[in-house]
Order: sequence, then structure tokens, then C-alpha cells
Amino acid sequence: MSDVAHEGTSGGPPEAEDTSWRKRYWKKNLRLMITLLAIWFTVSFGFGILLIEPLNNIVILGFPLGLWFAQQGSIYVFVILILVYALWMDKIDDEFGVAERNDEGGYK
Repeated sequence: MSDVAHEGTSGGPPEAEDTSWRKRYWKKNLRLMITLLAIWFTVSFGFGILLIEPLNNIVILGFPLGLWFAQQGSIYVFVILILVYALWMDKIDDEFGVAERNDEGGYK
């Protein structure tokens, strides 16, 4: 049984696959995630908690800006960042040839 498993090999170690593109792909992915998470942290924690008092001096449509960021702004920014991440990752996937879309724009 073990003879069958090794029948197609030449006895040497398997050829190393070029995985440098995977490292570059992951590096771009991590850079994008860290950037978007830093923006979200700044908006939600910075504007909604740390800078709420100074931002409350600015009133837009009758609502203090600090309160708006604490209640709704961070959620809106999060949803926008999800959209940005999805679109940007589609571009990165296309660049590295790992896109899940076919030529018509649908998914495989």
C-alpha cells in the first residue's frame, strides 16, 4: 500500500511552490484592515468618547456633534468602512488573480 502512495514521486523532496505572492497579498490585506480599523477607532473612541465635550460645542441640525458621533456617526462610518473594504479587496483579488467573480461579474 505504501508503494502505491510513493509510486509517482522520484524519492526527493517535493518542489517548493512559489508563495511570495501570498505574502504580498496578505501584507496588502493586513495594511488595509489596520488602516480601516484605525479610522473606525478614531471615529468611535476618539470622537465619541475622548473628544465628545469639545465636539458638543458644534451643533448641526440641532444636535451636538459629539453626541451624534457617539450615537450614530461611528455606526455610519463602520458601515461605510465595510463597503470600502469589500470594494478594495475586490481590486486586490483582481490584482493577484484570486477573484471570485467570473467575466460577467457574477460569482463562480
